[in-house]
Amino acid sequence: MKIVTAAEMREIDRVTTEKYGIPSLTLMENAGSAVAEFAERHFDFDSVCVVCGKGNNGGDGFVAARKLSEAGKKVSVIILAKSADELRGDAAEMFKKISMKPLWVADEKDFQKEGIQAALKAELIVDAILGTGFKPPVKGIAAKAIAVINEAPGWVLAVDIPSGMSADAGDANAAAADFIVADGVITFTAPKAIHVFGKPTEGPVAVVEIGSPRELVKEQARGKEDVLSIGELAWNFPKRSPDAHKGEFGHVVVIGGSVGKAGAAAMAGMAALAAGAGLVTVASAKSVQPTIAGFAPELMTVPLPETSEGSLAMEGLPQLENLIAKKDCLAIGPGLSRNPETAELVRKLITSTTVPVVLDADGLNAFSGHVTELSGEVGEGDNKAERTLVLTPHPGEMSRLLGDVGTAQVEGDRLKVARSFAHNHNLVLVLKGHRTLIASPDGSAIVNVTGNPGMAKGGSGDVLTGIVAALIARYSGQHMFSVSLGDDKSAETLEIASMFQKFQETRDQELGMALWKKAKPMVDSAKLRLHGFSAAVAVGLHGLAGDLARDLHGEYSMSATQIIQSVGNAIALIQREAHSRFAYLQR
Repeated sequence: MKIVTAAEMREIDRVTTEKYGIPSLTLMENAGSAVAEFAERHFDFDSVCVVCGKGNNGGDGFVAARKLSEAGKKVSVIILAKSADELRGDAAEMFKKISMKPLWVADEKDFQKEGIQAALKAELIVDAILGTGFKPPVKGIAAKAIAVINEAPGWVLAVDIPSGMSADAGDANAAAADFIVADGVITFTAPKAIHVFGKPTEGPVAVVEIGSPRELVKEQARGKEDVLSIGELAWNFPKRSPDAHKGEFGHVVVIGGSVGKAGAAAMAGMAALAAGAGLVTVASAKSVQPTIAGFAPELMTVPLPETSEGSLAMEGLPQLENLIAKKDCLAIGPGLSRNPETAELVRKLITSTTVPVVLDADGLNAFSGHVTELSGEVGEGDNKAERTLVLTPHPGEMSRLLGDVGTAQVEGDRLKVARSFAHNHNLVLVLKGHRTLIASPDGSAIVNVTGNPGMAKGGSGDVLTGIVAALIARYSGQHMFSVSLGDDKSAETLEIASMFQKFQETRDQELGMALWKKAKPMVDSAKLRLHGFSAAVAVGLHGLAGDLARDLHGEYSMSATQIIQSVGNAIALIQREAHSRFAYLQR
C-alpha cells in the first residue's frame, strides 16, 4: 500500500467524487460502517459513546453511532458544538440520520454535566473529533475533550487518527503535545505517515477501502514508500498443490558457524525450514558441524576446513563452490567470526557466484573497507551477470560498511542511507531497526511495521537471515521464468511465452539456449524486483512471528528460537488476513 499525505488524501477524496462519480456521502457511509464493524470485531462492549467534531471526522462518527445502535448497542453521542447549525457539509447530512438525542458541548464547563459524565463512562469511546486535515497544536474545547477522554475508564477507538495527532508526523511522541491515547485505530483508503512511522496506538491499526479506486491512490501518492499489511504478505504463501515436492520450494545453503557461535548458523537454517524452504544445508567449520547437526535432524550439514580459531578456512573455497552450484539461495554470515582468513573467503565467494545471496552479520563485516566489492553484478565485460544480493545490516553494521558515516548519522536519515546504498551497489538493502526499511536499486522502499523491542536479542537477526533466504529460494528456475512474463502482452513477451511452451514440450537444447538468450534481460529484471519484494515479506513475517512470541513469553523473556517456533502461526495468521476487508498494519 502507498503511504499518502493529508493533502494527497484530500485530493484522492475529491477526485473519487468528481472524476469517478462516487458521492462523498457514500464514502462517509462506508467509512462509518467500517468503524462500527471494526469496533465490534476488536472490543467487547454493550455501551458506547461516540464523541464527534463538526467536520467529516464527526460525520464518520454519526454513521458509526447509527450502525452500532442498529446492532443493539447502547449508544450516546457527544458533539463538540453549540447546535446542529455549526455542523459542516456531509457531517450535517449524516447527523440528520441518527435517532439518539445528542449531547452538546459548547463550553469546557459542559463536561461537568451529569449526562455528559454518564455518557463518558461507556465501555467504549469512539474518538471522531479531529481527522487527517488537522494540524497541531490542538486548542479550545477539543483539547479539553482529549483530556477528558484520556481519563475515561473505557476503551478508545480512534477514527482515522487519534485526535490531536498530525497525519503527516513521523513520530507519535512529537506529533502533538495533547492527543487521544487510543486502544485501536481504523483509517480509510491508505495509511498516512503517523500510522506507519509513529505507532499511534499499542492496539490494532487497520486500513479499509471505502470506494476510492486503487489506481487513483497510486496516481496521487508522490512518495516512493510503501507498506505491506499483514494480509499482503500472503502473496508469498499460496496454498500448496497436493502433488508438491520439496524441490519446488528451494534449497537454501547457510554458510556460517564457528567455535562458540554454532547456534547462529543453526538458527538461520531452522528459520529457513520454518519459513517453507524445501531443503536446507548448513556448511560450517568441521569442529562445530556435529553441534549444528544436533539442533535439528532436518538440517543437512557439511563440515569444512577450519582455521586455528575454529572458523572457515580459505582451503574450503573449492568445496564451497561445488556445494553451492545449482542451489537456490545462500545465507552467509551467521556465526562466521571476524577472522581475517574467513573474511577473505567470504569476499572471494560472494564476488564470484551468481547464486542469490543474503549477507548478514560477520558476512557484512567481511566487507568493512572493501565495500566497493559489494555489487548485484558479478564478472566483467561479456561475462558480466546480474544476481540478487540482499544485505541485512543493523545501523552499526551499516556504519562500518560506509566507513565515514557514524551510527547516529545512519539513524538520523535511515531512508536516504538505505536508498542511496541500494542504488549505488545495485542490491536490496534491509536496514534493520524500528520500522525496518527494505530499499531496492530503483529507489523504491518498503517500510515494515511488524516487530517489537523484545526482538532486540541475540539470534533474532540470524532468524531473519534464514527467513529471507527461504523466501528468495522459493522463486527460481522455471517458476521465476513464468513470474517474469507476468501479464505483459507485448509482441516480444508473447514470442518468449510461445518459445517457452515449445521448450517445455520438446526440451530441445538449441531452443532452450535461444529462449534463455532472449528472455534473460527480462528474467534478471523481474528477479531482482521479486526477490526484493520477497525480502520485504520475510521481514514482515519475522516481525509478526516476533509479535506472537512476545504475546506468549513477554518482551523481556522471549528468545530467538521462540521466534522460529512462532513462524508457523504467523504464516497461518497471514493467510487468514489475506481474506479480511481490513488491511492490518498492526494486530
